[in-house]
Amino acid sequence: MATTSKSPRKVLLVAHEAARRSLPPYAHRFAPKKYTQWQLFACLVLKVHQRLDYRGVAQLLADSADLRDGIGLAVVPHWTTIQQAAERLLHSPQVQKLLDTTVVLLRPKRRVKHSAADSTGFDTHHASRYFIWRKDNQKDRNRPRKRVSYRKYGKLMVLVCCASHLILAAVASAGPTPDIDQLAGLMGHVPPAVTIERLVADKGFDSAHNHRLLREEHGIVSTIPLGHGRPAKDPDALPADPYRRLMKTRFNRRAYRRRAQVETVMSMLKRNFGSCLRGRTYQSRRRDMLLMVLTHNIAIVFAILA
Repeated sequence: MATTSKSPRKVLLVAHEAARRSLPPYAHRFAPKKYTQWQLFACLVLKVHQRLDYRGVAQLLADSADLRDGIGLAVVPHWTTIQQAAERLLHSPQVQKLLDTTVVLLRPKRRVKHSAADSTGFDTHHASRYFIWRKDNQKDRNRPRKRVSYRKYGKLMVLVCCASHLILAAVASAGPTPDIDQLAGLMGHVPPAVTIERLVADKGFDSAHNHRLLREEHGIVSTIPLGHGRPAKDPDALPADPYRRLMKTRFNRRAYRRRAQVETVMSMLKRNFGSCLRGRTYQSRRRDMLLMVLTHNIAIVFAILA
């Protein structure tokens, strides 16, 4: 299994190269041309890789001449410049181009034999769950106790290559929401040049529509166990849909074991970059999660190709 690199300078260089292959040097012909989009994107990746905020990454660049020289930074950008670059560069079209480039950098053949899909949640605050529970349930006669706190969280759904742990597609949103109706949106973000042979997912994706989507529209062999929704009155009854009936009679357990690799990727994201989002709005949290995905892929590319 691949592991992410801990060398900030080398990851910075890979991020700069990925941006150079995906984006023009400047957003507009009348841009100030003080910093390229490639340099600013590399600064954003460095921020996530080192688990810093915008002020922290600006200070790190000011203190590290080798990092500046690696991407040709003559002047350290102000932290607000990096923040504005995140709002400009991390829109869906740019993210899709960057994600496609990281996939092509590692997989020139662009054929994935086994893939897995799943979603995970990211906290929207740094306070621990136990602290929040104690705060909301402390002894106070003036207010009732809260049984549930902080329902909203950042939700990230990913499709990964089981062999390399590379993220092939990602959709960032807000949770809690069911996974069953979000697979189509995830498949829409798969790079066109990538061919996937098999996809495994848990029972949260179990539906006749998802099986038809994968097998008939994308030509992917789906392996999704039954079990979504209410249990059937007769446990031995066969589903009416032919693909779900196939999951009942001839379920490929050996292929389904590879679903654990998507859980590994979720663990890598949270261990390497943190499980809490710094953004305070819906859009900023989406940008944070997508930037985590890009940083993860860039670190994987360097770790495997180095």
